[in-house]
Amino acid sequence: MVFLCADTHGLKDIDKVVRFFEYKCRYNELTKDDYLIILGDSGICWDDSIQDNEVRRIYRSLPVTTLFIDGNHDNHQLLAEYPVTIWYGGKVHEIDDGIIHLMRGQIYDIAGETYFTFGGAWSVDQDDRVEGISWWPEELPSEEELEEARRNLEKVDYQVDYVLTHTGPSDILEQMGYQIFDGGEKLMEFFEDLQFRLDFRDWYFGHMHEDQHIENWHCIMEDIVEIITFE
Repeated sequence: MVFLCADTHGLKDIDKVVRFFEYKCRYNELTKDDYLIILGDSGICWDDSIQDNEVRRIYRSLPVTTLFIDGNHDNHQLLAEYPVTIWYGGKVHEIDDGIIHLMRGQIYDIAGETYFTFGGAWSVDQDDRVEGISWWPEELPSEEELEEARRNLEKVDYQVDYVLTHTGPSDILEQMGYQIFDGGEKLMEFFEDLQFRLDFRDWYFGHMHEDQHIENWHCIMEDIVEIITFE
């Protein structure tokens, strides 16, 4: 089984995950061959402090393996310190036992389904944050990350089952009722191009701190979504 959630923010919103799996385990036998994927702002890598250790302890205690993409409020410089390995066809950082960072522009074959991942987003509140402590310019992609994503997508003829990002394309956000501010244009333009070139089943993202569904676009916050797999 594959489950999706978003924006757990360290210890702040992690209870929704703990409660979900306490309930789920009453009816299903889950193992480390099942997966929870967090769509950014997980707080798993924030300041390498006691709180990070407690966050990781909670995820290690879950019956499933925890995977996550990075958001805008994650420590991208800390993530980059971990060695890069290959997992299920794509590059990852192995953060801890059973906790894996899914890197940008990668495609993974998980439980018989393909997942394209691309983390990051622009922080509208970056002026109220401190660079290197609570905000990192690497929240937005480099040209190398964008090019790697395009190369990987070309290998599969721009066809995947699921797209997992932290934020969504600007026109979808506008349909949700959000005003698009200047900032992060490179990422928005990349997503705009993707939505018209990519053949996908569903696109999931977080970032907006609400649950809203527009056709096969899904913004999630409190919802934890179960992906129906074929294995």
